[in-house]
Amino acid sequence: MKSTQLNYLLGSIALLTTITSCHKDKIVNTQTAPTAERAGIYILDQGDLGQANSALTYYDYTTKVLTPDIFSSVNGRGLGNTANDVKIYGSKMYIAVDESGTVEIVDSKSAKSIKKVLFLNPDNTSKEPRDIAFYNGNAYVSLYNGTVAVMDTITYTVSKYITVGNDPEQLAVANGKLYVANGGGLNYPAVDSTVSVINLSTSTVTKTIAVGPDPYAVSVDSYGNVYVTAYGVYGTSNASLTIINSSTDAVTSRNNNYTGGAFAINGNNAFYIDGDGTIKIFNVKTFTSTTTNFISDGTTFVAPYAIATDPLSGEVFVTDAENYSSNGLIYAFDKTGKKEYSLTTGINPGSIILVNK
Repeated sequence: MKSTQLNYLLGSIALLTTITSCHKDKIVNTQTAPTAERAGIYILDQGDLGQANSALTYYDYTTKVLTPDIFSSVNGRGLGNTANDVKIYGSKMYIAVDESGTVEIVDSKSAKSIKKVLFLNPDNTSKEPRDIAFYNGNAYVSLYNGTVAVMDTITYTVSKYITVGNDPEQLAVANGKLYVANGGGLNYPAVDSTVSVINLSTSTVTKTIAVGPDPYAVSVDSYGNVYVTAYGVYGTSNASLTIINSSTDAVTSRNNNYTGGAFAINGNNAFYIDGDGTIKIFNVKTFTSTTTNFISDGTTFVAPYAIATDPLSGEVFVTDAENYSSNGLIYAFDKTGKKEYSLTTGINPGSIILVNK
């Protein structure tokens, strides 16, 4: 399930799965200016909620070899309980493992562990690291204790915890600011409905912006627009999509009847998983939908779960969690929406990241 987010567990009981496929349309921001040919693709498998069976699947583009759990194979131990996010910064890959209270830092090419940073409360319970973003040599980690940790990417030490809203989820950087979706899911149905804006020069919150109830995903386009997707509260409010101008921090648009998930942006196209199980495209330049279904060859999914794009090839990747308790799948589509191949992943394949040679 989408990591340990209690609101989604409750919401799924209330049929919110029709909106977001098990609280997971996790986007992955690939390098904005890739300079090398791809080596392969990693899929972060969340595993079963409450069980230490998270995994890191790797597919090598050159050898065509799939390694079901490369992290375990290389390091002789598992990732832990409920891995929630993976990002690459420089030569290193950062993996947030929610229930275990860790951020694993590994070599992005070998998957060899470099450092395991603990995020634990005084009673040794997890602070629940959720999402990671980077700026000027720092990693910013959202934590379910209502803070964002500022971690140096050389020493791996935390210099500061910035207080934000309730149960912060995804993060994104735009115009020297960090935008933090405050979900508030642990208090469901009394969720949060805000985005905290952090000035990255001063590491202080400069503004709190009202968005839809229970925001969880944040993405940024090349024009500086910030897209915030929120679940809403079943029976009270719908899912929503809020667009923020990062130059002024003004809300420029809000769709309170949005039926899709988080954006995976490639150029002017934002791909997202809609509530009907199709893949749709939103044009971020014109703010209009451009297609009813990107998939052009009739491929369908049981439980579409995560989506990512490759700006080098134009490919679109979609994972399928299937029954949420056994191995899933990842599909690769070319830029015309035709299936290229599919691969078996671990349980609940929730994040996708591409790695260069």
